[in-house]
Amino acid sequence: MKLVSFYQNGQPTLGIQQENGIIPAAKAAATASLTVPRTMEEAIFGGQNALFQLQALVETKPAALDLETVTYAPCVAAPEKILCVGLNYAAHSAECKADLPTVPVIFSKFNNTLAAHQEEIPIPPCTSKVDYEAELVIIIGKTASNVSKENALDYVFGYTAGNDLSARDLQMRTPQWLLGKTCDHFAPTGPCVVTADSLNPAKLEISSRVNGEIRQHSNTSDMIFDCATVISYLSQHLTLKPGDLIFTGTPSGVILGYPEENQVWLKGGDEVVIEIEGIGRLVNKLSE
Repeated sequence: MKLVSFYQNGQPTLGIQQENGIIPAAKAAATASLTVPRTMEEAIFGGQNALFQLQALVETKPAALDLETVTYAPCVAAPEKILCVGLNYAAHSAECKADLPTVPVIFSKFNNTLAAHQEEIPIPPCTSKVDYEAELVIIIGKTASNVSKENALDYVFGYTAGNDLSARDLQMRTPQWLLGKTCDHFAPTGPCVVTADSLNPAKLEISSRVNGEIRQHSNTSDMIFDCATVISYLSQHLTLKPGDLIFTGTPSGVILGYPEENQVWLKGGDEVVIEIEGIGRLVNKLSE
């Protein structure tokens, strides 16, 4: 099942993506006298029962909104944690001239970085070197502490596409990456959340384009640490909560990996498209 968060009357609400558009869950359920989750957070915390309710709503064949009329919201409104894995594709480690990691390299973003599909991303005046990073994003569905790799995927609610936008001049200013990763709106996700029962994260095509030009193209099977390993590793050190986001790393092809004379950083007016097989295309334009 594909779920979206979009705005109605100024508030995020839950939708079910279908081929003919998006079913507004709360409105359609009221018409059909059914009980369903009204927001993405209610769907996540409701677990399997919430998904059963949404599937029952789909089977009533309710009217769908045209995709062109929808204003998307960030997939998850207020995750407790946004965790990210650095250098998780061997070719990306090589282009960054970094040693191949022997354990996952973990950093974080904050909720100020959240942004939606089709949202315009302003380039902050403190940076002149903004870069893209196509990433598969995990949405945690159940509290996870000290879970095994074998059971780790049981704790996933779903997956979405993300762009780990990075201000490289800020990131490289000190050994700590934090400032370069946490500018406002630097973590767009979307366009939808594909529930865990509908997607195998182990082998998905992943790519990025800037103004239509392909920049990254790889497969999640090339990850050094796969999704199960990352979830298990993180859960050994901190408790993962429902709604937490995990950005799982980016393939090679980022601007930082180009020879310095060929580095043309993102600028106002550029359109960045992140595409992941089975999820869709996350589209954002940048502005000055």
